[in-house]
Amino acid sequence: MNLKKCSGLDAISGEPVEIEFDEVIERLNPAFGGQAATDVYLASGFIDIQVNGFAGVDYNSPEAPPEEIGRTLRTMFSTGVTRCFPTVITGDPEKMLGALKNLAAARESLPEGPAMEAFHVEGPHISPEDGPRGAHPKRWVRPPDIEEYKRWQDAARGNVRLVTLSPEWPEAPRYIDALAREGVVTSIGHTKATAEQIQDAVNAGATLSTHIGNGAHSVMQRHPNYIWEQLAEDRLNASMIVDGIHLGPAFLKVALRAKGVERSVLITDAVMPAMCKPGRYMLGEVEVDLHEDESVRMAGGTRLAGSSLRMDRGVGNLMKLAGLTLAEAVTMATTNPARVGRVGGRLRGLQPGSRADVVKFRLTNGRVDVLETWLSGRRVF
Repeated sequence: MNLKKCSGLDAISGEPVEIEFDEVIERLNPAFGGQAATDVYLASGFIDIQVNGFAGVDYNSPEAPPEEIGRTLRTMFSTGVTRCFPTVITGDPEKMLGALKNLAAARESLPEGPAMEAFHVEGPHISPEDGPRGAHPKRWVRPPDIEEYKRWQDAARGNVRLVTLSPEWPEAPRYIDALAREGVVTSIGHTKATAEQIQDAVNAGATLSTHIGNGAHSVMQRHPNYIWEQLAEDRLNASMIVDGIHLGPAFLKVALRAKGVERSVLITDAVMPAMCKPGRYMLGEVEVDLHEDESVRMAGGTRLAGSSLRMDRGVGNLMKLAGLTLAEAVTMATTNPARVGRVGGRLRGLQPGSRADVVKFRLTNGRVDVLETWLSGRRVF
């Protein structure tokens, strides 16, 4: 077997390392000739469990051409992402099914398809109230429905693995329990749930809070409230949009202290205009504007509607805004989302037997610049 080789500093340990790999990592050589420390690092590929669109393509569109979806994945490879969960948000039931069917077909037909690890359905079983609902269209918000979930799975060819909902619906605990029994991750988000409702959801099997601190009222009771309740619940992991826009540094630091790095996950929540020029784009049926400051807002307004964040910048932002080490930031982009999203072959980082999803990057003044990316041992960037 002709193994590929790649060397640099292990982003977690900081030690010089050479990896030898094919589809999986075969060997780890801890010291390759005593090479001196450099600014070039190796890590397992980044995993983004919430991405609604990218590089000018909206994953919520049932008409998104497969070749364009492939192009977005190739663009993601340049940011160090090797696995993602394309995300479909609240919408017309038939259009949601169409989007999932379209993504599933692309996943199976494209050479880049394996990068679409699974799908995330965010809504439509969320709070109908302004604030917690975020950018999701109110007219399509509806209660949890097991039969609708089954239709999603049929359309997605069994690839729906993460569902975000609000526990405020009376049907939520039974729904969460049913999905958990099928191995689907359920996450609390876009909610105004009470403390009791949040506890019932966790007891039923919810394990994650979706973009904690966002999808919330702009003004709320200082305590108790649904943000504090989720931060205090040790059984919940939390995903965070670390673009410097969605969360201020103070909240970010407090959330990380509450959850610990070990229960925290970096996401982009990227939408169609990510890595595009400022202008007007779509998120499902909602028009959004990408502004010069890189924020994405409802067209003509100020309400945030997803982000234009890329994972490599998110890793750098964790170090800059929250004071994390490189190892901590990389953990939030790799092994933590692998565990939370049940991504097989990726739970151990750069270790023999792990899938050879690898990113090589340079770290310059806290900025992550991706040099090379491999997907299951195949160089994709």
